[in-house]
Amino acid sequence: MVEECDIAVVGGGPAGLAAAEVLAAAGRRVTVFDRMPSLGRKLLMAGRGGLNLTHSEPLPAFLGRYHPEGSLTRAVEAFPPSALRAWCEDLGEPTFVGSSGRVFPKSFKASPLLRAWLARLDRQGVALRPRHRLIALSEDGLIFETTEGGLTVRPEATLLALGGASWPRLGSDGAWVPLLDGLGIPVSPLRPTNAGFAVTWSPTFRERYAGTPLKRVALSVAGRTVRGEAVVTEAGIEGGAVYALSRLLREAMEADGSATLLVDLRPDLDEAALAARLARSRAGDSLSARLRKAAGLAPVAIGLLREAAGAALPPEPAALARLIKAAPLALTGMMGLDRAISTAGGVVLDALDERAMLRARPGLFLAGEMLDWEAPTGGYLLQGAIAGGRAAADGMLDWLRTRQGLAQNPTIPVAPAGQDAPSPS
Repeated sequence: MVEECDIAVVGGGPAGLAAAEVLAAAGRRVTVFDRMPSLGRKLLMAGRGGLNLTHSEPLPAFLGRYHPEGSLTRAVEAFPPSALRAWCEDLGEPTFVGSSGRVFPKSFKASPLLRAWLARLDRQGVALRPRHRLIALSEDGLIFETTEGGLTVRPEATLLALGGASWPRLGSDGAWVPLLDGLGIPVSPLRPTNAGFAVTWSPTFRERYAGTPLKRVALSVAGRTVRGEAVVTEAGIEGGAVYALSRLLREAMEADGSATLLVDLRPDLDEAALAARLARSRAGDSLSARLRKAAGLAPVAIGLLREAAGAALPPEPAALARLIKAAPLALTGMMGLDRAISTAGGVVLDALDERAMLRARPGLFLAGEMLDWEAPTGGYLLQGAIAGGRAAADGMLDWLRTRQGLAQNPTIPVAPAGQDAPSPS
């Protein structure tokens, strides 16, 4: 079966839906295709613990969270956190800023926002086509596998927002990589980011503390320090502070095969003050009692200190304070994509022009996590996906206007979508 289509958006996550909204608001007829039975599944998963929409920090610092530097600057500047909050409000979902500076909907849920968003798209006339899996990109168009057989769609322009490869059961499985490889589009290998790391715990520590949070700690690697919380798991360590350092830790592991994470168990005290407290401990106290009373360490922190030391803890206050302030954890591996929150790697950014269109495939635009950028958790991922989707839609509209202008000028020939237009003689 073959269908003609004005605008095709492939991928019903935040980037794809954001692009569809902008395109439909501009009067284009938009069809959103997605391989899952329903759209926005990863967004719903992100909202299970409270949907972190964006962050309230000043924009220059906010933009610095994206890697590579500048990768989403134009998109986020065009649709900054304030605009995203206003957009949520307009959908009937007011937001608030938490104590950490993170921004959440007041309902603290993703489902009301997604329902309101899909309802708006429906009012705009956007056609939603779930259960359509993209299996090929050909000169004839987009080829989908559906419950009713094969379908070829011939759009005037296409936006791909197929996600990365984390949480594959929610729809983003990276199956698009060979499709773009086949077109000669450069794709950096997909790798986990915002993920936990493996640590070889002793059986006693693992059994006693797996699932226990490490509160108010500071983690450091490669000169970068992040305060926050982490969680001991059976396999290692994860949590917000770990995720914020995951790119640096991953790069260290790729370079050296391992990495060392330094854990400051008392970031609110400097080393000298901590040593003084330990020196004033009662003479009859055991080492564990000194760590609990004088250093204020929780049992899990004391256990981690012993794991990091790999031997008996030093009894001298200065040496013990030094270890508490920089307990070295040897990381032996990184959790896989199936356990990662997001994906690093993807289509290299140089393959796209300033409109987010593939230089080698005019009329084919890309957005979202399938591009080679990454950011920590804290609202930056969702902000980047939505802003990037909207920016790609704006680029598509600009390209379509230019294309229409060329078509109205009989002296300038126009090539079909997917081919370069010849230069006027």
